[in-house]
Amino acid sequence: MFSLTTALLCVSALLPHAARAILAKNHPTPVNLRIEGANDTIFEGKVVTMGHNVTTASGGTHQCDGTNDGANEFPGPTCTSALADAAAANGFKWDATFSTEFDDYFITSIGNTTETATEFWGLLLDFQFTPVGGCQQEVNKNDDILWAFNAFNAQHFLKLDGPTKAKEGVPATFVVTDGMTGESVEGATVDGETTGVDGTVVIIFRARGVQGLKATMEGSIRSNQVNVKVF
Repeated sequence: MFSLTTALLCVSALLPHAARAILAKNHPTPVNLRIEGANDTIFEGKVVTMGHNVTTASGGTHQCDGTNDGANEFPGPTCTSALADAAAANGFKWDATFSTEFDDYFITSIGNTTETATEFWGLLLDFQFTPVGGCQQEVNKNDDILWAFNAFNAQHFLKLDGPTKAKEGVPATFVVTDGMTGESVEGATVDGETTGVDGTVVIIFRARGVQGLKATMEGSIRSNQVNVKVF
């Protein structure tokens, strides 16, 4: 049977190389987005995004599809398009100015956290600072995007790993590392407990249900959330 999928494949095969590349790259793409503000996590979850025009109050409307400043040949989903789509879908505010020199936005505020004279928003992809701006940096399926406030002064970028299931009253071990370096982090706090030299912490859950854990530490960017089903 000649299906719609077959028809689309046939049409795609007839398109010029450049058109096929654009169709292949700039399509709805699921990514993991986390936004860590000054005092709390503003957003953490899955976002489906693709390259498109973005509008901010301070910066106006501009393309944000990876081709900004010639960073990529073909359009694709970006870190800032993911931010814009998450804000639109979840109702939190954000703002950014636009630099014609860099052809990109500079984030000034997300949620209730606004830059200061010494503290700014930073962008990491898979726990590494991006070499270009958020509209230039294209992303792939399931990439981890982190917008972090005061990122350039952070001691650690905390990463929490551990079981997603645990038994009530039975000790469960979690580990905190620096996501950027992979090194163990001593002195981080998880659910009131403190990590040791090896970065591990033991948690005993006293109630059943789903409990979310995050690691925190003064001077560091708080971790991803690990949801644990306690039975």
